[in-house]
Amino acid sequence: MPDLLIELFSEEIPARMQTRAAEDLKSRITNGLVEAGLTYAGAAAFSTPRRLTLAVEGLLAQSPTLREERKGPRVDAPEKAIDGFLRGAGLTREQLEERDEKKGRVFYAVIEKPGRPAADIVAQVLEETIRGFPWPKSMRWGDGALRWVRPLHRILCTLTTEAGTAVVPLSLDGITASDVTEGHRFMAPAPFSVTSFEDYAAKLKRANVVLSAGERGETIWNDATNLAFASGLDVVEDKGLLAEVAGLVEWPVVLMGDIGAAFLDLPPEVLQTSMREHQKFFSVKNPGTGRIEKFVTVANRETADNGATILAGNQKVLSARLSDAKFFWENDLRVAKSAAGLTAWTDQLANVTFHNKLGSQKDRIERIAVLARALAPMVGADADRAEQAARVAKADLSSQMVYEFPELQGLMGRYYSAAAGLPADVAAACQEHYSPLGPSDDVPTAAVSIAVALADKLDTLTGFWAIDEKPTGSKDPYALRRAALGVIRLILKNALRVPLTKIFAENFWSADLMSFFHDRLKVYLKDEGIRHDVIDACLAMPGNDDLTLLVARARALSDTLKTEDGTNLVQGFKRANNILTQAEEKDGVEYSYGADPQYAEDPAETALFAALDTAEARIRPALADEGFAAAMQAMAALRPEVDAFFEAVQVNAESEILRRNRLNLLSRIRTVCLQVADLTRLDG
Repeated sequence: MPDLLIELFSEEIPARMQTRAAEDLKSRITNGLVEAGLTYAGAAAFSTPRRLTLAVEGLLAQSPTLREERKGPRVDAPEKAIDGFLRGAGLTREQLEERDEKKGRVFYAVIEKPGRPAADIVAQVLEETIRGFPWPKSMRWGDGALRWVRPLHRILCTLTTEAGTAVVPLSLDGITASDVTEGHRFMAPAPFSVTSFEDYAAKLKRANVVLSAGERGETIWNDATNLAFASGLDVVEDKGLLAEVAGLVEWPVVLMGDIGAAFLDLPPEVLQTSMREHQKFFSVKNPGTGRIEKFVTVANRETADNGATILAGNQKVLSARLSDAKFFWENDLRVAKSAAGLTAWTDQLANVTFHNKLGSQKDRIERIAVLARALAPMVGADADRAEQAARVAKADLSSQMVYEFPELQGLMGRYYSAAAGLPADVAAACQEHYSPLGPSDDVPTAAVSIAVALADKLDTLTGFWAIDEKPTGSKDPYALRRAALGVIRLILKNALRVPLTKIFAENFWSADLMSFFHDRLKVYLKDEGIRHDVIDACLAMPGNDDLTLLVARARALSDTLKTEDGTNLVQGFKRANNILTQAEEKDGVEYSYGADPQYAEDPAETALFAALDTAEARIRPALADEGFAAAMQAMAALRPEVDAFFEAVQVNAESEILRRNRLNLLSRIRTVCLQVADLTRLDG
């Protein structure tokens, strides 16, 4: 079985496109081969800045011969019908077979499609893949019609067997496939031929090309951390930057340089952001002080001076970048410490439109401030402090630093609020009110931060709901699902008692948001293993806009249903409810009271009366104290008596007195069980 090696060698592929491109190459080639009848044992794709590579092992030498039988018309059918069958089968009349069947002799066409050599199939599939490759952006060059992300220079395509290596015959817009590739652009540019994937990978390594992006990343990280450790420092972990830099070099050479002393007092986040965004540098910090003191850069070549010239050039460019950052920082601090303080920035936000139907950013700040004040007592925050924080939380949007680095919004607000002499919890809220941004983001726990974070997200949700800009399908341009999840996590993490319906009614336009929150809550609780129908059973109970109460009830019910008594009691409840519902429909009355133990004829009836009395005595105080677990344990404890009752007693007895008494007893079962959740909404 031959092994296939493909390399598409081009000018530099943008780092952000490489991983996806390698996956696309693998899926499109392997899918095309399998569809053509060529199965394989395994495949692996690789990428570097100048090449996409695919290695396929254990490929069939040719596609199998296919034999197909087609049943045609009867032998005595009209000539037109027979001619049509011949055309469809691609055969002559002499090539047809005649077979006896119940309704007479019938024509059959036996069509054989001989297998094709692997080389022919590979050439066809590779050409189709290259011509239709799904680059996010592509270009044409020269006079050709071929499009690629950057000019394509070489196509290496070989099939290797025990007998040797053969080049797959393919020519594409003047590029002829071969067994030749090139090494590092500067360190080993001479072309060379290869005989297999192992030979290819080994020769590339000798030609200063590390084929695996993962291996390049490991080399960068290990060398960077070793250099930092030798100086008593730590590299700031940045997985996204590491993946990007690994896609910028074929032969990573790690160098560590100094940051000018004039910039060391900049906030570490400013240094890190500036170096990452503009220079693709890793930050190196002092573990004792947390201060960023050095940087790590990754060169794409070794030099005679061990990178000294490269470092000098990088440090010169970095100084220019950091000079801008320092200028922004110092100017912003002057504004923050001025008499006007952060108000100067919030006033400017009156000229910044949040949404044409929802007013300016300053209008939004006013709404958030009012709501934060209203929420403060519910979250244990000082109302004045919560309103103060809401009024300055977005002031840094007008700062020069955030204009340059939008990802620093909130964080810079914290620095500027502290510089303006505002209380620490107000400064913290400037940063934390954006959180949580995603399912893994930290949730604020400080009272003032919680108040502003809730107000911010609730204003977003109710505002866009009011102008009918709701999420539809997969579209959610204003991230309203994320905002709702943020509210849910803030409430549950901090065990807040927030009556959302009341808040909507008192502080916003009419906004029917609860069903949206309930849907997001189902998604959130799914990770806990809580079923949708369990939540539906709890949503039917009073107070379902109090998410902490709702989730406590749902968790207790979910835990109860995981026990044998819980699941069996639900079945008993449903049996009781079905019998009762049918009887009420038939009789036109409601059996909701009047069950009397003096009419109990069977010991199982007497035991059930006693068990219901005991359960009710435990459930009522438990529910009053919101002890849902205790209430549901008391409910589940009914299971033996309910089972025994249905085993021993016929509900629809001949005696009308007994029948009514037993139906009223079933009503007691229903009433007791429905106190904890609407069990009728459970599946099954």
